[in-house]
Amino acid sequence: MRMRTLRIRTFTMLCFCFILLLPWIFFITAHYMETKSLRFANSQLQNETLQKQLTGTIHLIEAGAGKWRDPNWQNQLHEELQKAKMDVVIQSASDLDIYRSNPERRGALSSTERFSVIEDGILLGRVTLYVPKSNTVQMISAFAGILLAFFVVGVEMRRFLLKPLEKMSAAARQLAAGDWDVKLPLSRITEIAEVRDGFEVMVKGLQQSYQKQVELEEERRFVIAAVAHDLRTPLFALRGYLDGLEQGIAQTPEKITKYVAVCKEKSAQLDRLVEELFTFTKLEYLGTTLSNKAVDLNLILRKSIDSLSPLARQKHISISNHAADDCVISGDTHLLERVMNNLLDNAVRHTPSYGEIVVQCYKDGNKIMFTIRDTGPGFSSEELQRVFEPLYRGEASRNRSTGGSGLGLTISQRIVRRHGGELAVSNHSVGGALLTGWIPVNHPS
Repeated sequence: MRMRTLRIRTFTMLCFCFILLLPWIFFITAHYMETKSLRFANSQLQNETLQKQLTGTIHLIEAGAGKWRDPNWQNQLHEELQKAKMDVVIQSASDLDIYRSNPERRGALSSTERFSVIEDGILLGRVTLYVPKSNTVQMISAFAGILLAFFVVGVEMRRFLLKPLEKMSAAARQLAAGDWDVKLPLSRITEIAEVRDGFEVMVKGLQQSYQKQVELEEERRFVIAAVAHDLRTPLFALRGYLDGLEQGIAQTPEKITKYVAVCKEKSAQLDRLVEELFTFTKLEYLGTTLSNKAVDLNLILRKSIDSLSPLARQKHISISNHAADDCVISGDTHLLERVMNNLLDNAVRHTPSYGEIVVQCYKDGNKIMFTIRDTGPGFSSEELQRVFEPLYRGEASRNRSTGGSGLGLTISQRIVRRHGGELAVSNHSVGGALLTGWIPVNHPS
């Protein structure tokens, strides 16, 4: 379940409101603790009372100038100071302390009132009154609230904004180092969550691209190795027979005819291999453009059967064609002829002597279906999984006794898919291989 997120402007407004609200809460709380009331009118009343007490205390000190050293008068003054929550320091004209109500008094939380007492032009002493500041505790509380608000907002901004961005930056550097196992952070900020989602899509795309590149590189190496092997075998045989002709080993007309026939056979194998490699390369890497025209699949099948009839007659194989008349599609005639030639050639090569090949083609809705069934050995479980891999052949050795290049079925499947269809292989219930394919009637270019 996706977590709920906030837009960054909403988060900013909430932080701003929190910074404004928390000091005010602290101020009201301190005011209530100080005055036991939430009414701010009491503050004005307290200020008036404090002013009256201050005036009375000053009058008491001035009127009792001659009694400053009298303990009884000092006790009376002390009681008045306690009522008003004030302190006083009385000094002589020579700045010597006469009376100090609180020796440890500090003026950090109070304001001071200083005045001199003069009588008949003679300085009697100096007085310093420590008056409690109004709203001092409240202001300190509000300031503490401001500091706490900025601290909380800073922590939350780091948690919701900075940390996810730092982790995504670290993930980007991790990707640059080739490590795909990155963990992207979650965030409740909508914009950062969207960036994270986009970053995740990019990572998946890069990973798939990298994986495809690795697979293509592995396939390229395999194709190069396989082609080198498959070219080397007929070339080696061709060179051997040509050397035999050149050195006069074949001295009788029969041997010369045999050597020449073998050379022609090997050159034909080379020609076919190179041609299929060229076709495979165009389909796989160069993106051949299809020439879409009306194509009668029935006619293509008949041509392919006619071209393979001599080879089938040599093995006494019968080919039955059960194609309907309405098998017309939009496609590339040349490429579709290659598909049918490859499939039928594969069937003839793997069908034993006196076997049978059955070809069917019919229309099924918006698709043209075609099947080719033979009475050969069919496909093994491994071949069913790998038969469409480039240059794969089911034979245990890599000799070409059956004449295959290992690219026929691969090319056929690529061409069918380029036409918007599909080609699959299976084993028929009564034995033999079954190739089933379909192509849409109308396929866009």
